[in-house]
Amino acid sequence: MATPAANPAGGRREQILAVAAQLFARHGFHGVSIADLGAAVGVSGPALYRHFPGKEALLAELLVGISEHLLAGAQARAAGTTDPHELLVELVDFHADFAQREPELIVVQDRDLANLPAPDRRKVRRLQRTYVEIWVDALARAHPGLPAEAARTAAHGTFGLLNSTPHAGRTPEAAALLRTMALAALRSLS
Repeated sequence: MATPAANPAGGRREQILAVAAQLFARHGFHGVSIADLGAAVGVSGPALYRHFPGKEALLAELLVGISEHLLAGAQARAAGTTDPHELLVELVDFHADFAQREPELIVVQDRDLANLPAPDRRKVRRLQRTYVEIWVDALARAHPGLPAEAARTAAHGTFGLLNSTPHAGRTPEAAALLRTMALAALRSLS
């Protein structure tokens, strides 16, 4: 399996995570071996075990890590913004930036969440539900009278739109268009 070795900022562990995200997105979790990962980062497959106990642990760190990052970012924006309309813009911008920078993780999440061990899968789902509820709260405050279930549907619809980045194109123009569409859809709820 030939792939270019990534050399992201940070240490070997971060490099392994970045390359694993690329390989898992391209070939699927089951389509990538420890030897493939090692070759892509320039070490023997067994040397990866110094950093991760196995492929499942690597996948867990990717998916739990991005879920924690999204939640922390949304919480920080919610804590720093009292205007719900402004908060929605900040949430859309934050999520759009994630989708533009980390499209591989969107693909891995969609395709390989089921490959996580059950405790890690539950943790990811719990983090994701909490992330959604920040959006639901902002939507409910921005659109009084909007039922909670409609706000939840709108949040998930927005994620679907923004998370189409890996499929819609990775250009700044495509990202800007998706952001504009997301904001227009959220504003139309009034």
